[in-house]
Amino acid sequence: MSKLQKLRKELEEKKAAGLALVEAAEAGGRDFTAEEETQYQAIEAEITRLQGEIKTAEDLAERRRTMTGVAAGNNRVHDEDPELTGGFAALGEFATAVHQAIGTGGTVDPRLASLVATTHQGGTVDGEGYLLPPQYRDQIWELVNDFDEFGPLIDEEPTGKREVKLGADESTPWSSAGIVAHWRGEGSKMDPSKMEGQERNVPLHELYTFALATEELLEDAPRLNNRLGKKAAGAIAWKKNQAIIDGTGAGQPLGWMKSKALIKIAKEDGQGAKSVTPKNIVKMYARLQRIPGDKPFWLINQDVLPELMFMTVGDKPIWMPSGDLANAPGGYLLGLPIRFSEFAKTLGEVGDVQLISPKGYYGARRASGLKHATSIHLFFDYNIRAFRWTFRYGGQPHLSKAVQPANGDSTRSHFVMLEKRA
Repeated sequence: MSKLQKLRKELEEKKAAGLALVEAAEAGGRDFTAEEETQYQAIEAEITRLQGEIKTAEDLAERRRTMTGVAAGNNRVHDEDPELTGGFAALGEFATAVHQAIGTGGTVDPRLASLVATTHQGGTVDGEGYLLPPQYRDQIWELVNDFDEFGPLIDEEPTGKREVKLGADESTPWSSAGIVAHWRGEGSKMDPSKMEGQERNVPLHELYTFALATEELLEDAPRLNNRLGKKAAGAIAWKKNQAIIDGTGAGQPLGWMKSKALIKIAKEDGQGAKSVTPKNIVKMYARLQRIPGDKPFWLINQDVLPELMFMTVGDKPIWMPSGDLANAPGGYLLGLPIRFSEFAKTLGEVGDVQLISPKGYYGARRASGLKHATSIHLFFDYNIRAFRWTFRYGGQPHLSKAVQPANGDSTRSHFVMLEKRA
């Protein structure tokens, strides 16, 4: 860890200690005791000292940056912030340096050597490799987000833990359980109601890519940069989104298609194989449990499009082509947008047509610091020449089962599909 990083960490710790004293006094509804006042003044003095040292160190780093580049063997890389990049011009250049550093008699790039205190995680054949400099971690996660189809839509949040506790309350305003409202007669006693809830564990499972690289590719930093960036990010995003829909819950998130909250609509009597009828669609629509403020959508395989184009109720089409490519690239079905997706199953299978209220799914991603949404390491295995990316993700539907409406016998859910039509 560099001197500047140590100073910043110490400053955070001092501020946390000061805040703890303030919160203790507030919780007790009192002022500081004499001892607490002395402690607080000492903390304030330390904070002032640290802020001064941090300013001096930052000024020195800025002067160094303006006068010189970051030495890198025979190269000189001029960086806006070497603390974020480690002095490497790009991810591919960093990867090449890692490759050269691993193994018996490996040559360690001076830039890697200077990062050991903060980013080195082993660095041997059996080690965990080198943690990416912050800027490249951010870039990778930005690329993952570019490919992320459902993360921005579901109820997703960052966490620093490997398992989170999800408080679940499946009571409805009309049920007798949970918080209930009553009419009160003049002078009569109030009947209390109790919040219904249960605590569920949502583990964050490890997701990784383990990509082989040829010697030729390792010698071509720009191509390696593309493969380790876009290709790895695309693979991670695909696997994450696949689990949100179809995950088994064993060693991976529980997807909505495997959840007991899923509702399956039976096919019509005499309905042909590999077909979708207007009645199928209307019955699905009737079973959707909406979340206030959510934006439900149809998730449909493009194989289904020929069925949709000729659907009518009476003489009125129920599928409308899109006039809004940004929000409904597949058009509208009964007024809700269609998203054509490879995550939907082929025509006739369960999951070819899905009706989703996305906020009904909870996702937790591993966060590192304020901006880093993953813990990403770059690993080189000397024997098989491979790079590994890892991060943790967990998720499951909020509902453990479909809910009963206030009036009616048919349950409702945030996730509705058609049964198989073989």
